[in-house]
Amino acid sequence: MDFADRFLKCCDCENDFVFTAGEQLFFFDKQFKNDPKRCKLCKAKRAGVGRIASGGPSVTALPLSRTETRTKCSACGIETTVPFKPTQGRPVLCRSCFQSKRVPATVAAHVGTSAETVEMIQDSLPTPELLAAMAGAPQA
Repeated sequence: MDFADRFLKCCDCENDFVFTAGEQLFFFDKQFKNDPKRCKLCKAKRAGVGRIASGGPSVTALPLSRTETRTKCSACGIETTVPFKPTQGRPVLCRSCFQSKRVPATVAAHVGTSAETVEMIQDSLPTPELLAAMAGAPQA
């Protein structure tokens, strides 16, 4: 099938844009039934992904916002920020407590990575306080 560049009108900005032969071939291969309705600029604005720079067809990504919540660590009690909104009844750990409670990757790979298995292993690991008490060392 032969494709030729076609001019279409954007339904948002009413400007003409080129529906290239390559784009038509792509639409044909993907079995898309409808021609595009929007130019690249309006499509990018609508998607909220980025905006086209005025100098050319390149897309500049917009910065992504990240939710940061201030809370206290459930293990050590220091104030910390976490990149999510904590849920009721679930412990929230600071970075150092989280890293110290993580299961080593070799153990997780050996046993499996299901959440129940990892949680079971984490619960069975002795805490630093228990290790210190078993060694007879004074606790800090």
